[in-house]
Amino acid sequence: NSKLRHVEKDVLIPQIMRDRAKERCSDEVRAFTKCCQETGLLMVAKCRQENTALKDCLVGYYTDPLFYEECKAEYLKQREEYRKTGIKKKRQRHTSN
Repeated sequence: NSKLRHVEKDVLIPQIMRDRAKERCSDEVRAFTKCCQETGLLMVAKCRQENTALKDCLVGYYTDPLFYEECKAEYLKQREEYRKTGIKKKRQRHTSN
């Protein structure tokens, strides 16, 4: 049964999307974090370019219907596995070096 409840569509799948988008935008996340650490309180003004690049990257994934379907498939696979075993699998974080 692949019917999705409200909480799955509006909370659980978007959480997978956010996590995966952050992984895929890791260069932008790193650049923004580094800028913020180096500039402190002036980050709002000084890190505008890095913030824009990060937002553009993330929004690109959030609005991509294929990416949504990919994350939905991942969620359904996790849900099916949980229903079979009763064991909730922690989501693995992929890091790029």
